[in-house]
Amino acid sequence: MIKIYSGALFLCSVLGLSAQEVIWQKNIKSSSQDFLSQITTTIDGQYLISGSSIQQKKMSAENKQNDGYDFHLIKLNQQGNEVWEKYFSGQDHDFLSATVNTQEGGFLLAGTSFSGKSLDKKDDSKGGSDIWLIRINENGDEIWQKTLGSRRDEEAKAVIQATDLGFFVSGTVETTGAGFGSKDIWIIKLDKSGKELSQVTIGGKGLDVVEKMIPTKDGGALIGAYSRSKAGGSKKTDNFGEGDYWILKFDKAGKLEWEKNFGGKEDDHLRTISVTSSGFFIAGESRSNISGNKSVGVKDGTDLWMIMLNEKGEEMWQKSYNFKNRDVLMGASILHTSDDKLSKGILLGGYSQAEGTIGDEEETFWILYLDYAGNEMWRKYVKGESRKKIERLADLKLNIDGSILLAGTSAEELGKENWKIIKLGDKEVSKLIEKSDIKIYPNPVTDYAYVEIGFEFKEADISLYDMGGRQIQTIKTRNSVTKINTQSLLQAAYLVYIKTDEGKVASAKLIKK
Repeated sequence: MIKIYSGALFLCSVLGLSAQEVIWQKNIKSSSQDFLSQITTTIDGQYLISGSSIQQKKMSAENKQNDGYDFHLIKLNQQGNEVWEKYFSGQDHDFLSATVNTQEGGFLLAGTSFSGKSLDKKDDSKGGSDIWLIRINENGDEIWQKTLGSRRDEEAKAVIQATDLGFFVSGTVETTGAGFGSKDIWIIKLDKSGKELSQVTIGGKGLDVVEKMIPTKDGGALIGAYSRSKAGGSKKTDNFGEGDYWILKFDKAGKLEWEKNFGGKEDDHLRTISVTSSGFFIAGESRSNISGNKSVGVKDGTDLWMIMLNEKGEEMWQKSYNFKNRDVLMGASILHTSDDKLSKGILLGGYSQAEGTIGDEEETFWILYLDYAGNEMWRKYVKGESRKKIERLADLKLNIDGSILLAGTSAEELGKENWKIIKLGDKEVSKLIEKSDIKIYPNPVTDYAYVEIGFEFKEADISLYDMGGRQIQTIKTRNSVTKINTQSLLQAAYLVYIKTDEGKVASAKLIKK
């Protein structure tokens, strides 16, 4: 039985005074080792926490017990309360790697399955491990599922939705004797119903592993990979050292447009990539001093190494930062202006892994904030009363109101990790968020609109009026972003009027098309 506990935290600021407030914390505990893969945020400010766990109950199929790992999902609202919890199970191990929030509502899940047709899994195994895709609605109910694979072992790593509402799915395929190297990159383009449109396998004469994939403005995809391959096979760029950052840009049809290698003479491991107003931000960990095309050195063990690229993949700047021992970067969020036309800053999250005895500031979540030129503004550790000996961040998200969500695992010893989720309010970040009293998006709207309230309140009424002054509907909310149903409205202009319990008011026009 999994239970959710709340706890208190405090934060330690490394540079300057702490300006952070812990809004809430959730410790999601079980008796098994749980793997947390990702936070996925919805447009109305809710959170899907996804990963893999062993269920502590019997499965329903003929009283057989599934002792393997299953896809595990918990949806939380803006206040951190559980909305629903779901498992998707085959008879063997199934590991959830990535999720994406779809534009039509709901999510697409991508994971690695060792199961044949059984329990929730509707397709036979293709052989070895396969990629298992499940599309669900906002309530966690299945819409469709698909198994992708071959007689070899495939592993899911990332999934995104493209501008045409289809999906890119990427992962690795073990290709010993059958491909370019020991592991190659596999990318598949699907339509929104899961029909395969194209696929490509790409790799050099060694090991190449997808770490991250993001959608690009032109409808394509950008993949960030960890490469231990020299040029050869289908890889045109050569490595500078033991392991490099390998960046691949695909067009909307899934065809490779360009590739770039970044690295020094030692091992450099890419972890995250993000779209910015002028190009792409890539970052990870480096053991390389100045060498290859790396222009910044290493101070202590493994340091953070980040690079800003333009849209053609050309370097704009490099930076390196250090916490202690082995610094592991797990996520990044870009702070934009309200119209999304200009990037303002970069929020990074990770942990410092101890190499020997664990110190006070090791195995602890940390966050680092940079301006858009890569200059450090501040850094902070996140600790608390419920802190365990080993705490490792898995993902972080910067929310539209300036709050920060951190998710990772917490344990007294390796092999007993449970989930830990923390929502922070940060005054320094909040000052950088451009706020208006009310925002409505999309606008014009077809089926659903989202109303964002830009000032603080405890409870508010959102009322919708037609242009004749007739009240159509009223919704009570405590959320900064609230979803309203506009499906029954006629094509016309309407007024959205907000009134809080403290008497604050705001209004804006909504267009139903």
